[in-house]
Amino acid sequence: MADLDYYEILGVDKSAGEADIKKAYRKVAMKYHPDKNPGDAKAEEKFKEAAEAYEVLRDPEKRQRYDQFGKAGLNGAGGFGGGGFTDINDIFSHFSDIFGGGFGGFGGFGGGAQTQQYRGGDLRLKTRLTLEEISTGVTKKFKVKKQVNCDECGGNGCEKGHHPETCSACNGSGYVVRSVRSIFGMVQQQTPCPTCRGEGKVVKNKCRKCHGEGTVSGEEIVEIKIPAGVAEGMVVNAPGKGHAAKRNGVAGDIQVLIEEIPHEHFVRDDNDLIYNLLLTVGQATLGDVVEVPTLEGKARVTIKSGTQPGTRMRLRSKGLPAVPGYGYGRGDIVINISVYIPETLSKEERKAFEMLKDAENMMPNKSIKDKIFNSFRAYFS
Repeated sequence: MADLDYYEILGVDKSAGEADIKKAYRKVAMKYHPDKNPGDAKAEEKFKEAAEAYEVLRDPEKRQRYDQFGKAGLNGAGGFGGGGFTDINDIFSHFSDIFGGGFGGFGGFGGGAQTQQYRGGDLRLKTRLTLEEISTGVTKKFKVKKQVNCDECGGNGCEKGHHPETCSACNGSGYVVRSVRSIFGMVQQQTPCPTCRGEGKVVKNKCRKCHGEGTVSGEEIVEIKIPAGVAEGMVVNAPGKGHAAKRNGVAGDIQVLIEEIPHEHFVRDDNDLIYNLLLTVGQATLGDVVEVPTLEGKARVTIKSGTQPGTRMRLRSKGLPAVPGYGYGRGDIVINISVYIPETLSKEERKAFEMLKDAENMMPNKSIKDKIFNSFRAYFS
């Protein structure tokens, strides 16, 4: 990535503010998200490049050094110093404000520096949402096969009537200290207790159902709240809804990948909804009042006489809301005007058009041509 520019990677200008950089990173990261590109090495590399760029540009001090000296100015700056992430899971955990939590089965230990707790594995799910559900937010129910707390022992791993006992090897501290000979002489080294594996407690009378693990395979109905405004490729994190952890440890999370169901009327453009309104020649020429769909029902729109194809109208704040924490307000419904030209005509209709086709007002003048061309140019700029 030595020759790539961080601003170019995220697709932002050098004057971009913090919010724009965050929004751009989210967009690029979701595009190359591992769940959307399974087994794609190039997508994974671009995902890592985007994370590296965001790590630098979101930090004012690193960004200033980068702007002044390039990547060479980041050496020794802390973080990864321009070296990039090597682990996808590290990216997820490092930028939890973007992804809502880490990915993968961080099964091992978590917790304090002394006694440790097991952590349950994470789960990944997918859900397909309509634009109507995205507009308001929705609570989805999932039937999930996962590790659950053993109902026989309550999750502590012991037979009924028994409880985990304080480890005699470490006296419940979870670690042991031993003296080790080194080039500096005898030094003390602190390591997790090998008897209790850092838990501080041991299970002597193991539960017969779960064999002392505290968890068994099971099935659960899980409810997960999806906030309004989410988009294709986003991941919603549900803390504590994943696999139960051994012996009443910390449960894992569930990450839900969002997929959008195509809408019959609208095409989504960020938080705006694009609607193509097809008018007849008479409606566009004479004007009319028509109904257009919205996510809540219908709205009446006045078409001015002489409305040209390609004209755009807006229904303010009728689009989708911003995801909480990523903006404010709602987008618009953008109405794109198209005009239907009839493919077949009756004799009377053809005669009427032949009478009109050479009429003075049926021929576009220069100002109309310029207006249409400028609209065309603005649309593609």
